[in-house]
Amino acid sequence: MDVLATLGRTMGFSVAAGLNLYATVAILGLASRYDWVQLPSQFQAFDNDFVIGAALVMYVVEFFADKIPWFDSLWDAIHTVIRPVGGALIAVTTLGEASPAMEGLVALVGGTLAAGTHFTKAGTRAVANTSPEPFSNWILSLGEDVLVVGLGVLALKYPVAAALVVVLGVVLMVIFAAWIARAVKRRFERRQPLVQGSR
Repeated sequence: MDVLATLGRTMGFSVAAGLNLYATVAILGLASRYDWVQLPSQFQAFDNDFVIGAALVMYVVEFFADKIPWFDSLWDAIHTVIRPVGGALIAVTTLGEASPAMEGLVALVGGTLAAGTHFTKAGTRAVANTSPEPFSNWILSLGEDVLVVGLGVLALKYPVAAALVVVLGVVLMVIFAAWIARAVKRRFERRQPLVQGSR
């Protein structure tokens, strides 16, 4: 059961980091600080005033940056490396003591999961930004915030359930990636004749 719990927390927080790294780190730090649930000793790495404070400040910055059309895509582009690396570091930290080979494998899985959610988020935002109204961005951003907090709480309290949610999420991401690619292609095909006709 401990192995499944560790796996669930590692997967859950890696996926959450791909959506919002700062909220994920803040949840980990606050959960460890205030003993929301009984956590293994390795989670104390997040129980640091500087780490918690910086994560909360950056979460507030990202909260507003994420609501501005096109600026949210720039923000996502900046975080293309940051979120996957953060997901990998969170995965290794939540793993605890392990062999170098296991740490490397877990870092790879954590980084891949974080990258998957990051690119799904960035792709969805790129499609939403072609819409003239800002409401779709706000709805997507608020939905992501709720998902990160919800998945974080689930990974803390019910890690096995979090693992199942992540597996289902990965399947949906693969399906959704194909839809995003088709949507982006259609948008650019519509714009191209307009650009050619204006010449």
